[in-house]
Amino acid sequence: MLERITKVFSNDIAIDLGTANTLVFLSGHGIVIREPSVVAVQTDPRGETTVLAVGAEAKSMLGRTPGTIQAIRPMKDGVIANFDVTAEMIRHFIKKVQKSSSLIKFRPRVIVGVPSGITQVEKRAVKESAESAGAREVYLVEEPMAAAIGAGLPITEANGNMIIDIGGGTTEVAVISLAGVVYSNSTRVGGDIMDDTIIQYIKKRYNLLIGERTAEQIKINIGSAYPTDENLTMDVKGRDLLTGIPKTLILSNDEIRESLSDVCDQIVMVTKNALEDTPPELAADIVDKGIVLAGGGSLLKGMDILLRERTGLPIIYAEDPLSCVAQGVGEMLDNIGLLKSVHIL
Repeated sequence: MLERITKVFSNDIAIDLGTANTLVFLSGHGIVIREPSVVAVQTDPRGETTVLAVGAEAKSMLGRTPGTIQAIRPMKDGVIANFDVTAEMIRHFIKKVQKSSSLIKFRPRVIVGVPSGITQVEKRAVKESAESAGAREVYLVEEPMAAAIGAGLPITEANGNMIIDIGGGTTEVAVISLAGVVYSNSTRVGGDIMDDTIIQYIKKRYNLLIGERTAEQIKINIGSAYPTDENLTMDVKGRDLLTGIPKTLILSNDEIRESLSDVCDQIVMVTKNALEDTPPELAADIVDKGIVLAGGGSLLKGMDILLRERTGLPIIYAEDPLSCVAQGVGEMLDNIGLLKSVHIL
């Protein structure tokens, strides 16, 4: 009875706490927040910090702040790198969601999607962040499992389902059957590494220093994992390391693909390792059903073609790769039985 009363007067929340973006799913409303995982803080002369902005507003400050203001990305490689700032970010998003309802009397139940390779220390940090942000109960669900549920895969059946979730900080590969993870592997390679690789390539080849946001735009506009017939170019502005003067150069899609080849090869390798360690019966299912791609990093042009060529298996994109994990943890808000069977301790 108490549980039913609590459900009426609180809006339970599911969070995809990503390295690049945080998505919040509100029970009965769907995804209500989709913002970058960035927090801008200001430090006063006494050393005390104040949160100035969270999300998109804070991201616009990256690389453009004075000495007293820092734009921080508190998530690194899929896990919490800065506990206090992460807690502030989660608290900000929970309060933002709660403002939409005046009926909230109880603290919400919160489900958080976390990487499959998360350690006990990192699990405790995520739970404590959510609890300090106002959660009454916190459940953790592995991101590949959440992505599979969000992609609509029949995870409760006795069939092999393989999913690759390429996020900002990690690439997660999992084989799921009977609501359990038969095999999972996580490598700290994702969209952030792609951005950093582009920065280092341009720095080494052209002596030009560019920022994270510029590197991300290059990746989105002309980056690719597989050769294409298109000849795309992009004007890139940065600081010349030899003269110290701002400069513009023209980059082609071929050289960006070349710079990203090692990162893409690592994603292919972790996929092949998963296939090698998959039990034969489940491997047979994967041959028939193919591999599902999710996560923002999977949207790199030609990623599906590269994986299809290297594995010889069908590669299918989830309906909404960017929102799969959030949709998956969101579905579990109303399916407590499934949540109890898949959450991690």
